[in-house]
This record gives sequence, structure tokens and C-alpha cells, in this order.
Amino acid sequence: MIKVLLADDQLLFREGVKKILEQDKEITVVGCAENGKEAFKLCEQLSPDVVLMDIEMPVCDGVEGTKLIKSKCMRTKVVMLTVFNDDEKIQNALNYGADGYILKDINQEKLVLTVKGVAAGLGIMHKDTYSNIIKKVNSHSKISIIENKGLNVELSNRELSIIRLIVDGKSNKEIAESIYLTEGSVRNVISGILKKLNLKDRTQLGILAVKSGII
Repeated sequence: MIKVLLADDQLLFREGVKKILEQDKEITVVGCAENGKEAFKLCEQLSPDVVLMDIEMPVCDGVEGTKLIKSKCMRTKVVMLTVFNDDEKIQNALNYGADGYILKDINQEKLVLTVKGVAAGLGIMHKDTYSNIIKKVNSHSKISIIENKGLNVELSNRELSIIRLIVDGKSNKEIAESIYLTEGSVRNVISGILKKLNLKDRTQLGILAVKSGII
């Protein structure tokens, strides 16, 4: 059974989504919140698998709510759900670890599939929003190249930031706090870097970074 928490300041919307989701025998709505702070507290109590989180809410919006939830409830998936495309807020939510983003005009069937997909570990994003964010990221991002054992590997700004923090002797927890990611996300990024560079551990990565002059 997939446990879902709804976070939206509109009672009618929460009740409507709850009714839709619970028509599926594999989903149960374990709680509802009016803002991000309430959602965070309920996550600590109820340990939902998925949170459907509105971005625009009073007291504590969905972006801040996502940050709170991902800081403590790392296994809980968070999907941003709202009525408009706001690339900046979407990007902020994703930076804090949000697992997906969809618009409120999604049909019932796709909403249920979204919940199941995210619970299964898939990242879900509205296609138009995804295109906008990728274009924005690509237009502002600088990619560095590092060479190792004949491999020329591209590293993103985020990967470089994490490598610099590793060289500084930071733990995964300290890195996560510095760049607003979960420890799990940091571990995944580091594993990806090691795999791309064909390295065994963080020590080898730090040495290579210093020798290559990328920090």
C-alpha cells in the first residue's frame, strides 16, 4: 500500500484529490496539511511514501516544506503540484530534493500513475516545465572536463561543488547541509562521479581533483 500525504491550503482541493487517489486499492491518503510546516510534522509522525505538495501556501510554502521534509525524511518522495509554471520555484524545489513536478490540470488517471511512479523511484515532471528548466540550466551552466586513464569526463557545477567539499574534508552530511541536498542524494552523486572517472573511493577522487587543478 502506498501511503500519501496531501499538502495544500485549499480544503476542497485536498478532499477532491484524496477521493481520486483512494479509488485505487494500492493507495491510501494518511494525512492532509495546510502548509509546508504542517506537512513536515506529519511526515515525521506518519512516514508517508509520497507527499503531493502545493508550491504556493501561506506560513510555509512548498519549496520550504520540501527542504524541511528532505532534511529529515529522506525516504519520503515529494511531488510539487500547482496551477502554473514557475521555473525559479520549481528549480529551487528540485535543488532541495523534490522528486517531481506536475500541474494541477493533470487528469485523474495520470495523477494516480504519478503517485505510483514516484513511489517506485521514478522522477516525474511536466514535459513543458522540464524543457524550460533544462534550457535555463544549459544556458547558465559551465561544464568542466577532467581527464583520467584516457577518459575525458564532463563534470557539472554541482559535481564540482561536491568534489571541492570532499577535498575540504567534508562528510556526506556536511556536504548535504552545504548544498541543500539529502545525504542520499549526495552519496548518489559521488557514486556517479567515481563511476564516470573509474575511481575506487573519495581519496582517489580528491587526489585527482588536486592534480588536475579543477578546484
